[in-house]
Amino acid sequence: MHKRKLGRSGLWVSEIAFGGVEIGVPYGIGVTSAADMPTEAESIELVQCAIDNGINFFDTARQYGRSEEIIGKAVRQQREKVILCTKSAHLAGENGRLPGNAEVKQLIMTSLEASLHALQTDTIDLFMLHDADPKVFMHAGITDVFQECKERGLIRSCGVSTYQVSETQSAIEHGSWDVIQLPFNLMDQRHGALLDTAEKAGVGIVVRSVLLKGVLSDRGQNLHPSLRDIQIHRERYLELLDEKTPTLSMLATRFALAFPQVAAVLVGIDRLAYLQQALAAATGSALANEKVKKAQSLAFPNPEFIDLPHWARMGWLT
Repeated sequence: MHKRKLGRSGLWVSEIAFGGVEIGVPYGIGVTSAADMPTEAESIELVQCAIDNGINFFDTARQYGRSEEIIGKAVRQQREKVILCTKSAHLAGENGRLPGNAEVKQLIMTSLEASLHALQTDTIDLFMLHDADPKVFMHAGITDVFQECKERGLIRSCGVSTYQVSETQSAIEHGSWDVIQLPFNLMDQRHGALLDTAEKAGVGIVVRSVLLKGVLSDRGQNLHPSLRDIQIHRERYLELLDEKTPTLSMLATRFALAFPQVAAVLVGIDRLAYLQQALAAATGSALANEKVKKAQSLAFPNPEFIDLPHWARMGWLT
């Protein structure tokens, strides 16, 4: 498994990052309850199999149910082989307002301490704000706490998870964040415009939603009627498949990895078959330049419609 430099963080991460949400909570097309998820033993085996096959980067969060706990159990005997990324609990209240500096610090530290305990480690390699908007990641009190955690050795680097291009731009310009996790895939390529900007600023980029919650995989063949336009557009990518890139999920993964500014592609893995597919995508031949350009020309024409949280709330991904 090839490794790439994660910006100025000092970390070298595997091109495939193991997404831990699926082993912690029901997530993705057709997954509605714990009955659809792997057992704890199966999840631990998946994590350890990933390590054995060269994946060293594992992503989780406080919001991902038992994901941190399961990953902690899986890696405790080989902690030195892995890079752990987790995200703090949300800091803003239901009204969207942030509490005062003292309470914000307490929230961050309580979340971090819980993550350290669950992951069975003394240091988090990459600690991130979860789905934060500018009022959160530009808040001086919050950035001060993250810097203090760095100085104390509780975390090695810090980052923020964003949704909108404007948010990512602000996070890059702010200068406090070593890494940004952002959505980028065959259909929604809007963040591609900021990859060079991030690289010049020394900000590491981790791509999520590369499979669009399963839409850009075999699971996306029979989508909800409300996603009819997505379904039709999805078929256009099948024309790019060939012997070297035989599946849509492989094409989607290799497309994101074709951009050298991307350090790692986050792939949700809850089955051995999905792990094997991710490994094949990262160790196979690189996507040809002409195929990358063709894929770039096939971005979905209305990317504003691509809103996974909204789709999930509407029940369109079940």
